[in-house]
Amino acid sequence: MKHRLAFAVLCALAPLPAVAADGARYTAIFGGKNVGHVFVTTKGDTSTIDYDVKNNGRGPTIAETVTLGEDGLPQAWAIKGTTTFGSKVDERFERSGANASWVDSTGKGTAKVDAPAIYVSQSGSPWSDEVYARALLKRHDLSMPALPGGTLRLEKGATLDVDGKGGKLQVMRYDLSGIDTQPETMLLDADNRLFAAVSPSFILVREGYEGEEVRLRKLAADWTTERYATIQREIAHSYGAPVRIRNVRVFDPVTSALGDPVAVLVNGREIAAIEPLGSPATPGEVTIDGGGGTLVAGMVEMHAHLGQNAALLNLLAGITTVRDMGNDNAVLDALVQRIDKGETAGPRVVRSGFIEGKSPFSANNGFVVDSQDKAIDAVRWYGARGYWQIKVYNSMNPAWVPAIVAEAHRLGMRVAGHVPAFATADQMIEAGYDEMTHINQFALGWVIGPGEDTRTLFRLTALKRLPALDLDSPKVQHTIDLMVKGHKAIDPTLGIHEMLLLNRDGQVPPGAVDYLGHLPVGARRDAMKQLADTSAPGDDEAYRGAFDKLVDVVRRLHERGVFIVFGTDTGGSFTYHRELELYQKAGMSAPEILKRATFDSAQYLGQDQRTGSIAKGKLADFFLVPGDPTKDLKAIKTIAMVVKDGTFYYPAEAYPKFGIEPFAPAPKVTLPATPPPAAK
Repeated sequence: MKHRLAFAVLCALAPLPAVAADGARYTAIFGGKNVGHVFVTTKGDTSTIDYDVKNNGRGPTIAETVTLGEDGLPQAWAIKGTTTFGSKVDERFERSGANASWVDSTGKGTAKVDAPAIYVSQSGSPWSDEVYARALLKRHDLSMPALPGGTLRLEKGATLDVDGKGGKLQVMRYDLSGIDTQPETMLLDADNRLFAAVSPSFILVREGYEGEEVRLRKLAADWTTERYATIQREIAHSYGAPVRIRNVRVFDPVTSALGDPVAVLVNGREIAAIEPLGSPATPGEVTIDGGGGTLVAGMVEMHAHLGQNAALLNLLAGITTVRDMGNDNAVLDALVQRIDKGETAGPRVVRSGFIEGKSPFSANNGFVVDSQDKAIDAVRWYGARGYWQIKVYNSMNPAWVPAIVAEAHRLGMRVAGHVPAFATADQMIEAGYDEMTHINQFALGWVIGPGEDTRTLFRLTALKRLPALDLDSPKVQHTIDLMVKGHKAIDPTLGIHEMLLLNRDGQVPPGAVDYLGHLPVGARRDAMKQLADTSAPGDDEAYRGAFDKLVDVVRRLHERGVFIVFGTDTGGSFTYHRELELYQKAGMSAPEILKRATFDSAQYLGQDQRTGSIAKGKLADFFLVPGDPTKDLKAIKTIAMVVKDGTFYYPAEAYPKFGIEPFAPAPKVTLPATPPPAAK
């Protein structure tokens, strides 16, 4: 769980009342489980905030101190602690008259505040939503410039009644935008005090009102749906006529090369024809000028945890299919239904049934079980609902895995997953896993001992031991041999390991160089914060060496013929583009990577008869880029058009709704002068 916001306000507004003397207490709930808290204590003009959340063995631990000035606005704000993955936080903001200064992970900043402006902190608690909202509510247009950049806006929604130990309350919904690619939704009481911060999967709610959690998550899902349904109506183009995309070259996965310039025709959901470039148009066609660019079949993101925001952003990035690797089953089911009906935009979804063992470190997705029988029941539940595979997670009892695998295979499902704590990759391969998940999970058994617990951040920090590992050693070769002989696949998620091991405070991450400047200010600052704690002597070098070693492991697997699937675990979209780039470091060519991301992945999922390549009779699932990605893979980052199931999307129209600067203009579209003749 991540929440970045903490706000200090810099403006000459009417005085605000101080925070209530007794402060406030909030409960964090994820997956129906209490996973932490935010406690606010106020003495005089100073408030202290204790923010501690732990899910899946990790989460932020933050202490904040806020001092209000005479105008009721923050005069000083100090934020210290650790982030979700353990990196240190030491953020400070100070205001003296019209002078503001701050220090965060990106470095130092200063500003002369000649007009009202709001400082957006990088690592504060969700309670800061209250401070933020109260400042914006004093503005007639509910907006204000932000520091270090951008503009923040508050949009008022409906009121609702809530009930709990504190009695019945009426609260008001507000959506806060301008920081990241999606708004934050909060509920304020009649005194404009924070009652809850809500999303479809996570709730922070005032203590005593935890019983409202299910209802509030449902409402948050409905509100999010309203937003994306509106966006869908504004950006989805279904022309109701044949569409001729002229002057394009098509990537052919059979030859792994581009063909000659052609015209690709779409009618309804399908590709109607691929014709020579000079072929005449028929009456009533829509014409799109491809400008000599390249059409590539829709790509497959093989490690998603999909939500509505990510669904649309993935689609705009040329990803028309995702494999969801674990979710709230009901939330995902509702999202899939909306996508299938065309109510909201998103890729088609292949579902993995998430099963976790019960422990103090459990991830609260899917089913959390405490016996082998319950694990088998969960497998059967997923099988009856058409799930493609089962995913096993960290706290699962390794002794139950063979039975899980046997039942899944009996029901026609594959099995993938993490290596459960106190087990090894070798044991999971021998137990029948079809696919290993994450390259760190695959490699950890070579460098940790039998009693070391991987249910915590140790499964990441132990990677510091990798540089000393000899990849030609018998234990390494034995594991790789098991993968080869068993015809197993692996989902390395190299990009998230690059972030974990190479991101450093104040530096543009190597994986975000090409897109960071296009994102909202909050997303940019977040990306420039390291994930791992590298403060101990030698850790920086060890983590860098660990990434090189992981890439080398992937290269060796590829050379031995192990099937590698491309997934991110970081939301996909722009990070998926980087994921593909990284496999060039592992010895794969750009055409080979494009083929794997499209046709090979569709074939792996059993969908190659309808998707994965651009051919007559297949679904119209592809994207247009101006350049040639077979020569420079970076060309996939400048997408001008995406087509999914015959519906056309132009990222240049959609990205501004997320505060994202487009990467390429939309192609020229010419509508027919006269309607097509009626069929007889």
